[in-house]
Amino acid sequence: MKVEITKQTPFQEGVVLVVDKPLRWTSSDVVRKIKYMLRKLGFPKIKIGHAGTLDPLATGVLVVCIGKATKRVNELQAGEKEYVADVMLGATTPSGDLEHPVDATYPTDHITREAVEEALAGLCGERYQLPPVYSAKMIDGRRAYDYAREGEEVEMRKALINIYEMEILEYSLPLVRVRVRCSKGTYIRSLAIEIGEALGSGAHLVGLRRTRSGEERVEEAYTLEEVIEIMSLDPEKDLEQMHNREAHKGSGRKFLTSSETNL
Repeated sequence: MKVEITKQTPFQEGVVLVVDKPLRWTSSDVVRKIKYMLRKLGFPKIKIGHAGTLDPLATGVLVVCIGKATKRVNELQAGEKEYVADVMLGATTPSGDLEHPVDATYPTDHITREAVEEALAGLCGERYQLPPVYSAKMIDGRRAYDYAREGEEVEMRKALINIYEMEILEYSLPLVRVRVRCSKGTYIRSLAIEIGEALGSGAHLVGLRRTRSGEERVEEAYTLEEVIEIMSLDPEKDLEQMHNREAHKGSGRKFLTSSETNL
């Protein structure tokens, strides 16, 4: 059920706000924007955080905890997650997604729908997974992606994950759309790479949407525009600032979300 918010909502008492994170925004960007709106609304020292990071090139459920609800961050981020992932077979990138250009190509002529289904089944269950080098994992006090972007080699440690279920939603080689239900800590970019390897090929993500985090579903989420319109004392100005920012971020490479990818 969608939580109702207004300018009169006592946010300091605790609100769990589900936001449909926009493409190219970091999870921290969204938190900072909402915190800025709340400060202007009269909550200068309010605490705010999120319960589970989404990559900039992913969209969907971002659980934002406000006020006393920040005490629930660990509880909320522990819930299982559900994603719709668009996997491009036959090519890899250094980051496992569209942040970087293709660095290698592989054959796909041997791949069938049945082979993909078998690969997905083989990757389900509790197991260890290697996080991508371009990730927010902390290593000696720094993010792994900081080392990667500076060209430094880092040793990533495998983490215990559980993939409960995967199914093909659409199949149009070399693109496959997959629904994934998994545990906290699962990297879908790593999963895409694993799918490619299991098929004797390569793969990377071209779109990712988180449709559920714990009990929170994307159908119950606010868009960031809706949040701004509700909280803002000058919606037209604040929305213009948001759209200008998006235009600036989108002026380079064209990224695809799962809803934009033609399968």
